[in-house]
Amino acid sequence: MCALAAGVVTTAAPAATLPALGGYDIDVAAAKVLLASAVVLVCYGAYRLALGLARSSGNKRRAHNARNVLRLLFGAVGGVGVLAVATQQWLGLLFSLGVVGFAITFALQQPLLSLIAWVYITVKQPYGVGDRVRIGEAKGDVIEVDFLVTTLWEINGELVSSNQPSGRVVTVPNSVVLSSEVVNFGGGGSPYVWNEIAVQVAYETDLDFAREVMREEATDLLGEEMARGIAAYREALADTPVELEVHDGPSVNVTQGESWVELRLRYLTHPRRGQRAKNRLYERVLDRFNDHPDRVAFPVSRNR
Repeated sequence: MCALAAGVVTTAAPAATLPALGGYDIDVAAAKVLLASAVVLVCYGAYRLALGLARSSGNKRRAHNARNVLRLLFGAVGGVGVLAVATQQWLGLLFSLGVVGFAITFALQQPLLSLIAWVYITVKQPYGVGDRVRIGEAKGDVIEVDFLVTTLWEINGELVSSNQPSGRVVTVPNSVVLSSEVVNFGGGGSPYVWNEIAVQVAYETDLDFAREVMREEATDLLGEEMARGIAAYREALADTPVELEVHDGPSVNVTQGESWVELRLRYLTHPRRGQRAKNRLYERVLDRFNDHPDRVAFPVSRNR
């Protein structure tokens, strides 16, 4: 409609008898405004249509990435289109944009580096919305990946520990991804990670009994979840050249201390449920150990 109205204004020239406004013919100015509006509306309509198709997939991460890509693409197309309508000099406009872009490259190196990093994040996907990650010194759950920054819902930090949310939001420049390590706690194709709890017992302890108790409690608490997690873990490993031995259930490793033996229970869980599982396992294992003081003894030493 705007484009049709612009054509009518250009042909009929309804304001031809009026004086020029600021040196510009009113009909020409009105036609340019209508054409620019048409460009904006077309780009916005195409953006909404493409975004609707992306969201119809039902994958929130893909929809989030598609939204950012489409915003950048249609924003750039719309901006160039509006400037072209205003100047009516396509070649001159493109040349000017090239010169301006060259100057901006030097003036805005860090933002441009973050934009390049955003392209890398979108293509390679070292992490995405919903993942629990550590980027540099920041650790948390990803709630937004924008053109320039990644926003995390912080865990740990200065206020809390044990992988618990602090309630703070941390903004990390995307450029950090290119210059430091990124740890994805649910990456690699499997959303599960291995956790451990450690219990120190005296040398007089029946180690076979203690290890069996720890395995039983972990299996009873996490058995079904571990079975699903191990299947997903093995499937993810099958797509890589890495060969690892994956136990069918929880295992217990033994290490020697100065005056005690440390039993480390290893189990598979989701990273967001890791602390909850650790708390419950400690409670259950210690209760079982306390029920058998004749078979499990705890060390008494100031060196612990």
